[in-house]
Amino acid sequence: MISIFIVFILFAVFILFFINKLTDSLCIQKEIPEERQSGVFRTINVLITILLISSFVEILYST
Repeated sequence: MISIFIVFILFAVFILFFINKLTDSLCIQKEIPEERQSGVFRTINVLITILLISSFVEILYST
């Protein structure tokens, strides 16, 4: 149980880092103004966090 938790946390950190890197590339490519970038990052991070939490809950109750 603990090993699943540790692996999932590492996976989640990697996913969030990679998604933020892709979001930064999107903001640069689409030339999104600086004042709107924080909203874009916040929205994407909240949605990804919700997906990661729901995935963790599904894994938790399936084992």
